[in-house]
Amino acid sequence: MTNPTTATAGPVAGRRTFFGHPRGLATLFFTEMWERFSYYGMRALLTLFMTTATIESNPGLGFDVATAGAIYGMYTALVYITALPGGWIADNLWGQRKAIWVGGWIIALGHFTMAIPGTSTFFLGLVFIVCGTGLLKPNVSTIVGDLYPEGGARRDAGFSVFYMGINLGAFFGPLITGFLGEGYEWHWGFGAAGVGMVLGLIQYRLGQPHLGDIGHLRTDRSPEEVAALSRRFFGTFGAVVAVIAGFTFLVYSGVLPFTVTQIASALGYSVLVLVAVYFVYVWTAGGHTTEENKRMAVIFWLFLLIAVFWSGFEQAGTSLNLFARDLTDRMIFGWELPASTLQSVNAGFIIILAPIFGSIWVWLDSRRANPSIPVKAGLGLLGLAMGFFVLAWGAAHATPENPVSPAWLVVTYFLHTVGELCISPIGLSAITKLSPQRRVGQMMGVWFVGAALGNLFAGLVAGQLASLAPAALFRTVAMIIGSVGIVALVASPKVRALMGGAR
Repeated sequence: MTNPTTATAGPVAGRRTFFGHPRGLATLFFTEMWERFSYYGMRALLTLFMTTATIESNPGLGFDVATAGAIYGMYTALVYITALPGGWIADNLWGQRKAIWVGGWIIALGHFTMAIPGTSTFFLGLVFIVCGTGLLKPNVSTIVGDLYPEGGARRDAGFSVFYMGINLGAFFGPLITGFLGEGYEWHWGFGAAGVGMVLGLIQYRLGQPHLGDIGHLRTDRSPEEVAALSRRFFGTFGAVVAVIAGFTFLVYSGVLPFTVTQIASALGYSVLVLVAVYFVYVWTAGGHTTEENKRMAVIFWLFLLIAVFWSGFEQAGTSLNLFARDLTDRMIFGWELPASTLQSVNAGFIIILAPIFGSIWVWLDSRRANPSIPVKAGLGLLGLAMGFFVLAWGAAHATPENPVSPAWLVVTYFLHTVGELCISPIGLSAITKLSPQRRVGQMMGVWFVGAALGNLFAGLVAGQLASLAPAALFRTVAMIIGSVGIVALVASPKVRALMGGAR
């Protein structure tokens, strides 16, 4: 039977008043904008705060670069991984609307917890943000899609507007939190991120009428069955949290002789092995046709490429952020620009370049010259590699006494953005086209795990700054990613053949 407290999705009432789209899109646009404001604002401060000495006038945690990189990597990876249980909770227990509301308040709680000085409050705040983002992030996008039951080009246009909100938040977040956090007090910056999330929640609540009946729980289970399922899930979740907390305590107390870097490395390689085992299972015992197995092989290939891409790209918050602080001349008319504010450059380029790239792909497609998905992935990796080559060149001439111009980072971010616009937008679209119908959700999860894996290794790679000069690190990263990009381009004809008729 249908749960009497739930509703089925239907058309949203009201006129289209937000750039020709349903008014509900405005509600979700600003919810996501403020959430990304809080996320990227805090992320811009994270590595800088952890690596600032405790004896400074604005003291940090005094961690070494390797430890800070490992913590950063695990945090950003878990943000993606928790999207999987967050989506499950919305689909089976709460509905998307409640998941967003609860998740947003948990995120705000995390930022406000980090605003309280102390090592324990810092880590507790990170845990809250991870859990809250897992609830909010995947479910906002789900409701955006539900605003357009007819699908088609209008839904694509709606997502384009929605993604503008993401990048507006990512642009302004580091500017404000960096000004407060670096210029005055780190914890002011963390608190400002929390204020941004609260503003997003207020407008989300006020905009509920514009969403109609979309986003409520839809299930054939009775309320009793939902309650029982909820108890099982949160019981299991509580047990997992207890095990993790116990392990953390044993490591922190020295009973288990593991470093944070070793734990992060083990986590990364374990995830990689588990994904490989999963694909071997679906290929051999999944009951799929030869054509379906070929297409899933393409998904596995794209999973590897996106993990490599994010392992370089996400160093924006770690090694590139440290380069901005330590080796970049940020003086402007006698005022020193906070290093974290340079994190806004990528989002600014996205806002400028995304419409241009969209037009280019449409123009090429009209002439049957649009690059295939494997080619775009290879081009994205090459763009990322070129950015690191540029930064390696700049770093070779940089010293703390003679820092280099911010132009080196600006050009690097420009090339990274070009690479991102080649590879990132193809992902979810490719998954929906290539996945067997009964595996779409699982393959979507695999894509998020690829992003998580890349974020994790980004932190670990940045930790190599503890033993490598910046120029050597950036050059090594550029050579590895560039080599993978070349392999991706060379292999693209064969990969495209495995895709069958999918474009």
